Amino acid sequence: MPDPSPGENPPPQRKRPAHLPAFEHSNRSIIQFVTVCTQGRRPLLATDSAHAILIAAWEAATWYRVGRYVIMPDHIHLFCAPATNPPESLMKWINLWKSHAARHWPDLTIGKLWQRDSWDTQLRATDHYSAKWSYVRENPVRAGLVANADEWPYQGELNPLSWHD
Repeated sequence: MPDPSPGENPPPQRKRPAHLPAFEHSNRSIIQFVTVCTQGRRPLLATDSAHAILIAAWEAATWYRVGRYVIMPDHIHLFCAPATNPPESLMKWINLWKSHAARHWPDLTIGKLWQRDSWDTQLRATDHYSAKWSYVRENPVRAGLVANADEWPYQGELNPLSWHD
């Protein structure tokens, strides 16, 4: 972005991500891509117990259905779709399951589990879903955790999310 001309105010700088409400268009699917990180990016999530706690939290927070997901040591990528019409707030849903997971965490001495904010974007087309999933699925390989994405145990799909234009 070019510098403002003399006398112009610079554009405001964001301190946190913008979280836009779900955009409804005809009968098009609403699929959100979400990334949530642990506080301080601590590697707490890639365990069998964390995996089970997160699945239970997503199943308890019924406003959105979780589709495909990958749990990395310090962050989660997931795809979700509203389970209500009109859609509930995505941020409130994220905070609901983060709170549920934190309350059920086996080690309560860790302090704050999650970063305050998350990153989200609404997918606009079926090819975006496929491409984003292909990229996310390879995260454990790029991180050197496994040689093949199929070997990573902390991934899955809770609900099939299909794209409708």
